[in-house]
Amino acid sequence: MDLDLALVRAFAVTAETLHFGRAAEHLNTSQQALSKRIARLETVLAVRLFEREGGTRLTEAGERFLPAAREALAAGERAVTAVTGTGPAVRIDTWGHLYAPMRTVAQAVQALGTVRLEPGPGRDWPSVAAALLRGDTDLGFGRVHPLPGGRDAGLTQRLVRLEPVDAVVSTSHPLARAHELRPADLRDSTLWCPAELTRLDFLRRFATQFQITRRQDGPNLGLDHLVQHIRADTSCFTLFPADAPLSDHSGLRSIPLVEPTPLYAWSLAWRESHRHPFLDTLLRCFTETGRTRRWLDYTPERDWLPDTDHAKLTVS
Repeated sequence: MDLDLALVRAFAVTAETLHFGRAAEHLNTSQQALSKRIARLETVLAVRLFEREGGTRLTEAGERFLPAAREALAAGERAVTAVTGTGPAVRIDTWGHLYAPMRTVAQAVQALGTVRLEPGPGRDWPSVAAALLRGDTDLGFGRVHPLPGGRDAGLTQRLVRLEPVDAVVSTSHPLARAHELRPADLRDSTLWCPAELTRLDFLRRFATQFQITRRQDGPNLGLDHLVQHIRADTSCFTLFPADAPLSDHSGLRSIPLVEPTPLYAWSLAWRESHRHPFLDTLLRCFTETGRTRRWLDYTPERDWLPDTDHAKLTVS
């Protein structure tokens, strides 16, 4: 039996979305054409792959066929790569853009060769989680935390980097001359949050843990706005990853935090039922780069992580 990979792809995308309309949109075809492809594949295989009454769901035969279908599509992509020298694309949505997430991704994927990344901007983790579940993207990269109402059910993650954060203050801030600071030293200062605090899980947990009661938030208007606000308000500070670039250091001090050092946890996330053919390769790249650059160094006596990040350490 010769399988048409176009039919197999139609099945796989529909199985991922369990929605003929969204699958057709993803494949850039009409819902009628998609239905005909699925029907043709079911005729070739002499089995019914989907139940269509009361919502779309896989039959037992469809459940059995799905893993093999993914393997067939991956093999087809490898065959094309071997002939053309151009690799498939991996869609990856990032969030936490003020902290420049792509600098970490770029370091890890240098060894990917012909695999192409297609970066996409995510508003925040809840929006990227929804995109992953819809099948609109293959991977997410940023700080992952539990979402209320089980909105992250069906997603999995891998911690790939723990990055120390510094306190950033104006050169006129009372603590600006310090060579290092403890988080407790900041209790008389105001934590400036570059978005609504309800959306900034890390900053919210930091403020609660170290009793930073003065908090101010506002709309995310970009890095330049953040820098200008900290420079102008001598009572404010914010947290910023130690390796992330600040667009303009003039009038600012970036001071390391110690006793303990807060760590920002970067993770890759994907949908459990949709493992991109090159996911394992990507994970190996992050693991090898992280080992070389000591991205996952963590000492409980020295460092601080939010409670929700501790569980990630055991599966990294």
